[in-house]
Amino acid sequence: MTFRKWYPNLAVVARVRFDQDQEGVVVQRDVTRKGKLPGEHDNRVVGPQFRGGRMSRGPFRGPARQQRPRGGQMGGFRGPGPGPRVRFEDNYVDVTMNSGSPQDGSSHRRFNLYRWPNRRSDGQFDRDRRGAGCYRGGGGGGGREGGGGGKDKSSWYKMIIPYGRKYDKKWLLTALQNLCSVPFTPVQYQIEGHKAQFYLEDACTANALCRVSRQITDTEGYKVIVLMNPCPPPAILNTQLKPEDMEHVKQCMAKRFDGSQRALDLNNIRTDPDLVSQNIRAILSRKTFMDAVVKIIEENIPELVCLNLSNNKLYKLEDVADLISKAPHLKILNLSHNELKSEKELDRLKGLKLVELWLDRNPLCDQFKDQLTYISAIRERFPRLLKLDGHDLPPPIVFEVVAPTTTPPCKGSYFGSEEIKVLILHFLQQYYSVYDSGNRQPLLDAYHDGASFSLSLPSSQNPNRCSLREYHKDSRNIKRLKDPSTRFRLLKHTRLNVVALLNELPKTQHDTASFNVDVNTYTTMLLSFTVSGMFKEVDGKSQDAVRAFSRVFIAVPAGISGLCIVNDELFVRIATTEEIQHAFAASAPTPSSSPVPTLTAPQQEMLSAFSLKSGMNLEWSQKCLQDNEWDFNKAAQIFTQLKIEGKIPDVAFIK
Repeated sequence: MTFRKWYPNLAVVARVRFDQDQEGVVVQRDVTRKGKLPGEHDNRVVGPQFRGGRMSRGPFRGPARQQRPRGGQMGGFRGPGPGPRVRFEDNYVDVTMNSGSPQDGSSHRRFNLYRWPNRRSDGQFDRDRRGAGCYRGGGGGGGREGGGGGKDKSSWYKMIIPYGRKYDKKWLLTALQNLCSVPFTPVQYQIEGHKAQFYLEDACTANALCRVSRQITDTEGYKVIVLMNPCPPPAILNTQLKPEDMEHVKQCMAKRFDGSQRALDLNNIRTDPDLVSQNIRAILSRKTFMDAVVKIIEENIPELVCLNLSNNKLYKLEDVADLISKAPHLKILNLSHNELKSEKELDRLKGLKLVELWLDRNPLCDQFKDQLTYISAIRERFPRLLKLDGHDLPPPIVFEVVAPTTTPPCKGSYFGSEEIKVLILHFLQQYYSVYDSGNRQPLLDAYHDGASFSLSLPSSQNPNRCSLREYHKDSRNIKRLKDPSTRFRLLKHTRLNVVALLNELPKTQHDTASFNVDVNTYTTMLLSFTVSGMFKEVDGKSQDAVRAFSRVFIAVPAGISGLCIVNDELFVRIATTEEIQHAFAASAPTPSSSPVPTLTAPQQEMLSAFSLKSGMNLEWSQKCLQDNEWDFNKAAQIFTQLKIEGKIPDVAFIK
């Protein structure tokens, strides 16, 4: 087929043919001098939609059909259906107009593969045909990629953790490794936007790690999601320095190191003649080379005090931050004449105890309105700084606080006194035995007539996605609730309303071994304490789901030695993975008629008789007998005296 377009001084003739060797449709354009070629078909169209007898600008849509050869498909087209429509546009024609144009009427030719209807560029089309950048993964290769689809193309996977930026790297990788059935080594862990990502080389390992998705719960109650995408090998593997190159770099750094000052000068190292002669591109802005430099410093000069990284086109400091642990004695750092655009990059180096810093001739220096603001922003990150860009600064005002190297262990319960401890533990035992019994109506006796109660959930919990939906309707989180009337409605008043709400909450079983108690306030008329721990739901849609709770009780004395709740605040959240693993680890004790089963027969007989006469339960009766060396008469005398004085708590008479 031949189509022709007319230009003022040129004639462009386009020929379309199907080429089996090229596996597609080939367009051939001939540019000749103005004039009709002999034997050429004139395809000009005359009509109202065309002006002056010329084809309008834009694509000409011709049928361009050709008989399909048997035994195969027409070049590049797959499956049944109509053939492609040919598209031409004026800007597809390459015309060279200069004095060097041939005068003999010869044509300029350009061969282009047929352009698909989705208008992808020729370069992209060619890449897709070659298979470049399109790794499907999991298969053995083949197709048009060539080379049989080797391991370097199909066996690498990018593991993506959405919103992984908010997680600590060590915590995240440890949690994944603990649940993954196959050990793995992450390659090139990095943060990109809100995502955390790294690479794995083996398909089995990647699939095993992907199965861990949604099995880890963070402290905000969200599930950690793990995604897997096949990908080409990470670039870091293709640019690692060879051992011989590492040796040349080490020699170059040794030449630039001043042992007397413990100073290393890497200014403009990319132009170092020793490295240039070895064809080594010393680009410190590349992770591989910076990692090599940091490794050499760690292994050979960990006592480094002064480091000059000026004139190296550094635009980020993520890799330089490794010096915090590799060169802990570093005090002087020169980053001048680089390409640092944001002061936030300096946050990566806040762990360095710098006394002198050079940042001049970086774009970030132009972002401050005056010198005072500039100094204040830099000193906020490096409070011990004495010199900035060669200018002395006033002495800093700092407090020598030694930061702990590890997180201190969580302390246990705090009661203040043994008397308060006994009182609270007995109260909690009675309260939660009723709370978990299935019938919470007897809790009316534990609350004051004017008691108040409120329930709250984390403000970050989404009621549509969270498994705490049954608690959301009663949640009084004032960070989320702005309407005063709603706040008032969700605050339950009087013990009848309080217990009515408690009866509506899911049935539970608390792990008393996980309880941690802290006494906040204690006077003769008031006791305030917080109890936190774990519980699980025992029925409903969330049966066996483990929750974490924190509860603040404010109570006043009641009876001879009891407590009456006047204010109760309950906070419920989703338990973390670690909390779930440790919850209910110890089996709950089974009720027994005898607190200590190792008593002798005479002691058990005496215990039963004393409990019968005193009216106390077995636990308190045994305590009274043990304190008096199992002397029945002495124990009875002490019991009578203490009862008259009102010093025996009510809990001693509960059987």
